[in-house]
Amino acid sequence: MSKKINVAIVGLGFGAEFIPIYQQHPDANMYAICQRTESKLNEVGDQYGIDVRYTSYDDLLNDPLVDAVHINSPIPNHAEQTLKALRAGKHVACTVPMATSVEDCIEIVKVTKETGKKYMMMETVVYAREFLFAKELYEKGELGKVQFLKASHQQDMEGWPDYWPGLPPMHYATHCVGPVAGLLKLEAEYVSCFGSGTISEDLVKIHNSPFAVESAHIKFKDSDLSAYVYRSLFDVARQYRESFEVYGSKKSFEWPLIEGEDPVIHTAKKPEHEIAERVKTPDYAHLLPKEIQHFTGKGVYDLDDHSHLSFVQGGGHGGSHPHLANEFISALIEDRDPFPNAWQSANWTSVGILAHESALQGGALIQLPDFKNV
Repeated sequence: MSKKINVAIVGLGFGAEFIPIYQQHPDANMYAICQRTESKLNEVGDQYGIDVRYTSYDDLLNDPLVDAVHINSPIPNHAEQTLKALRAGKHVACTVPMATSVEDCIEIVKVTKETGKKYMMMETVVYAREFLFAKELYEKGELGKVQFLKASHQQDMEGWPDYWPGLPPMHYATHCVGPVAGLLKLEAEYVSCFGSGTISEDLVKIHNSPFAVESAHIKFKDSDLSAYVYRSLFDVARQYRESFEVYGSKKSFEWPLIEGEDPVIHTAKKPEHEIAERVKTPDYAHLLPKEIQHFTGKGVYDLDDHSHLSFVQGGGHGGSHPHLANEFISALIEDRDPFPNAWQSANWTSVGILAHESALQGGALIQLPDFKNV
C-alpha cells in the first residue's frame, strides 16, 4: 500500500492516548473518532483537531474512507465490535482481551480468514521496554536455552466501573499470558489453574467467582517449555505489578518487586555473590519511526491532572503505545500479519478464559482449541 492508512479510534477514554501517536505516524492518517457521548466526542475532537466524528459505531463502519478501526471500548463490546468491523471490510486493532468467550475468539479468527482483513490485539506488555529487553537478550543468545517463563498481573480494581467488580482474575489475563507465550512465539496447548482465597460476598455473586487469586500452569505445544502465571484483582494487598520473568541456562531476567526499582539479571557460573545484578532497562524508541519516538517516554492523555487510571497504575505501560500503533500500521502497509495476529490473540485470551474454568473444576487440565486451523 502506498497511501496512508485512515485510522478511526473507537472509545475515547484510554483510546485518546493513541490519537497524537497516529497523528504523527508517517504512514497513518488519524481520520475519525467515535464515542457515544457527544460532549466527550466533541471535546476530544476539538482538542486534537479531528473533524470526522461519529456517535454511532454503525455509521462509522459505513464510511468507505475508514481503512482500520482501533477499538478501545469496554471489554464486553470487544468481540461484537471486532466482528462488525471485519465484516464491514475494516482492519481491526483492539485493546485486550480479544473477547470474553472461546466461541467468540474462534469466530474472530474465522472471519479474518474469510475477509482477508488483519486483526491485532493491542497487548501492551509484549511491546513494553522490559519485554523488549528480554527479547533482545534472547535473540542475541545471551539467555542461552530458555528453561522456564513466569509472569503476574496484580492490581487493586476497587472503584473501577461497570464490568470490573467481581471479575474472575483470569478473565483478564493477557498481560501475563502474552509475554510468556510471546517471547518465543509459543502456542499454549493446555492449562491447569487453581483458585485461592475468597473475595467479599458482594463481589462473588456478580460473576459467581469466589477466588482472590488464580494461578495457572500453561503447557506449550511442540515445546519442552511450560509457564506459570498468576492474577489478583480484589482483596489482595499488593502494589500494581505486571511482571515478566524468563529463566535461561546462561542468564535469567527477573522483574523488580517494587515499582521504580531496576530489574535483575542472574548470570550462571559466577561466584555466588556476583550472580545477581540490577540493570537499567534501555528504552527502545530507536525501533520506531523518528516522528513518534518521543512517545515512549511519556503519556499523552490529559497530561496535567487526569491521566487514565490504567496508564497511571500501569507505569505508563512500559512505553508500549507507540510500538503498538507502529506494529499495526506497519503490518497494514507491508500486507503482513501483525504480532500478535488473530490466532495468537485468541490463544492468549483463551488461556485465561479456560484457566478460570479449570479453577472452578479444581485444577482440571483443559485443552485449548487449535486456533490456527479453525
